[in-house]
Amino acid sequence: MKKSLQFLTGLATTAVLLAAQPAFSVESLRMSTTTSTENSGLLKVLDPAFEKKYGIRMEVIAVGTGKALRIGGNGDVDVVFVHAPAAELKYVASGDFVDRAAVMHNDFVIVGPDSDPAGIASAKTVVEALTKIAESQSPFISRGDDSGTHKKEKNLWEKVGIEPKGEWYQAAGQGMGAVLRIADDKQAYALTDRGTQIAYSEKMALKVKFEGDAALFNPYHVMAVSPEKHKHVRHDLAKKYIDFVTSKEGQAIIESFKKGGQQLFYPDVK
Repeated sequence: MKKSLQFLTGLATTAVLLAAQPAFSVESLRMSTTTSTENSGLLKVLDPAFEKKYGIRMEVIAVGTGKALRIGGNGDVDVVFVHAPAAELKYVASGDFVDRAAVMHNDFVIVGPDSDPAGIASAKTVVEALTKIAESQSPFISRGDDSGTHKKEKNLWEKVGIEPKGEWYQAAGQGMGAVLRIADDKQAYALTDRGTQIAYSEKMALKVKFEGDAALFNPYHVMAVSPEKHKHVRHDLAKKYIDFVTSKEGQAIIESFKKGGQQLFYPDVK
């Protein structure tokens, strides 16, 4: 009986000691990115490959590019993966981001209903297409969220020389997937990156009505948050991610990522 009690006491002591030991901790890399990399499904194949290779857990915040940049500028993440070159370069110039590298590109397209009430399918340029939409006051759903897509849209309206406003123009203030659902419900036009358009093509009736203008080029870059400005960031892990997505392995994953047989992104590292 005495031996049994000693045995049980020993087990209890061992359990307490084990409970007091810290659990095994996996390193985490925090990343802010645009909704298009998330909505398209790319990160669901790209990030797990990185995690498996390095034993690092990804913590991803997918928001509009403007917000993703601000989050990075505040030092709340370690790495930023977005698609708004002009805005990115301002952060780099101010010293907020380092190690900026080109990763991939696709393009923007304008989707709309089959009836194409503004007749943009016959337009020769994106300026002409948007002019037709504005003059006909055909419904148009804007991201309205300072995202990379929204920045591009505002830039295009400036080229048109029109400030879009009125009942026909609605700023949703939401991500790309949500905007496509709203536009589909309202049978409206919308500007979208091709990756998200392809990913959602079977979920909506909207079709690509205008494409191909060089002004719709859509490049993506990755950047590390400056360890000089934010001492706590994991620059070492950020560099591993940058090196991975620009490596032959990462670029091959991006190139082979398809939906319905269509390629969503094109690698930019030659």
